[in-house]
Amino acid sequence: MTAVIELQHATKVVNNGLDESKLILDDVSLEIHPHDFITILGGNGAGKSTLFNAIAGTLSLTSGQVRILGEEVTNWPAEKRAKHLARVFQDPKMGTAPRMTVGENLLIAKYRGESRRLVPRRLHNYTEEFKALLAKTGNGLEKHLETPTGLLSGGQRQALSLLMATIKRPNLLLLDEHTAALDPKTSLSLMALTDDFVKKEQLTALMITHHMEDALKYGNRLIVMQGGRIVKDLTAQEKAQMTLSDYYQFFE
Repeated sequence: MTAVIELQHATKVVNNGLDESKLILDDVSLEIHPHDFITILGGNGAGKSTLFNAIAGTLSLTSGQVRILGEEVTNWPAEKRAKHLARVFQDPKMGTAPRMTVGENLLIAKYRGESRRLVPRRLHNYTEEFKALLAKTGNGLEKHLETPTGLLSGGQRQALSLLMATIKRPNLLLLDEHTAALDPKTSLSLMALTDDFVKKEQLTALMITHHMEDALKYGNRLIVMQGGRIVKDLTAQEKAQMTLSDYYQFFE
C-alpha cells in the first residue's frame, strides 16, 4: 500500500546569523500510511514543527526527499501541496477569516483548490448542509451560520477550523497543537470531536501535542522526537502498554 506521506532522510540545517549552523531536522525517515492517526511528542526544539513545515512545504529541506502518494514533491511549494494537505493551527485566529460569516468561511473551504471562476456561489444553496455539519460540533455553531467568525469563542473557532480542514477530505490532516490555546474543558471537547472525525471519516492525521494524556489516549501510533530526530515510533499495541510515567522518562 502506497504511503500517504514518505520522508526519506529529511534534513534541515539553518544558519543562526552568527556563522553558526544548527541542525533542526536530522536525517528523518518516516512513512505515514492511510488511516494512520499519529501523535507526536517532544520538548521545545525537538523538531515537531519543523517536521510539519517540511511536510507542508513551508520549509525547504537541506537534503532528503518528501513524497505524497508516491510522487516526489520535495521541490513543490506549499500552495501546490495544499491540494493534498489541510492544517489546523494552535492559534484559533489562524484558520478562519474573522470578518466573514461562519457560512462564508465554510463555502471558501468547500471550494478550496478549485479554479476560481466568476460565478456566484450562492450560500443559501448550502444552508442545510452546513447546519448539519456544524451541528456535529455539539457547541451550538449551527445557530451561528450568519455570525462573523471573529465573534465566536476560541473553542467554536477551532471547531470551525477543523470542519473547514476536513470538509474536502484531505489526504493528510495536520493538527498543530490545535487544542493548546483552549481551556481544559474546551480542549477535551475538541479532542473528542477530532477523534470522532478522524475515525468516522477514515482520515489520515498527524497531531503535535504537549498533553501526555492525549498522546496515550488517541491515535494508533506515537512518535517521540528529540534533537530533530525520531527516537521512538510506537505502535498502538506498544502504546497501550505504556503509562504516563513511561512517557515522562522520554524527557528526562
